[in-house]
Amino acid sequence: MTAVTEAQVWDVLSRVYDPCCADRGISVVDMGVAESVTIDAEGVIHVELVLTTGWCPFVSSMEDAIPDRLREELGDVSVAVHAGWDKPWTTDRLAPSAREKLTMPLEQLLPLREARVAAAASATTAAKAALIESEVTV
Repeated sequence: MTAVTEAQVWDVLSRVYDPCCADRGISVVDMGVAESVTIDAEGVIHVELVLTTGWCPFVSSMEDAIPDRLREELGDVSVAVHAGWDKPWTTDRLAPSAREKLTMPLEQLLPLREARVAAAASATTAAKAALIESEVTV
């Protein structure tokens, strides 16, 4: 078996999508979640992750997806994924392409905000009407 290089691992990781951004095609590399790759003397590939939040619900899916994709593309390799909980993730870690995919233009945001404000106002009006109705019937 040919020795796997760190460059090959990074290349494969660029095709492993961050679960919360898969719909936008953002990989764990572009999201800045993949922190480091090392290959020890026994050939075990170690991938260290920096999670976007301390309560990341997707850590287990990444711990499965990364070894699966590495084995799919690199063959029978031994992989250990380590989730780092101490180092904070910040948006500075985003690749420019990820930042662009996560940015929504203001003209797309305004209708969403207006709909949310209208729904909140409607719910408030309905709650007030129900309160008044309950006072009248008491």
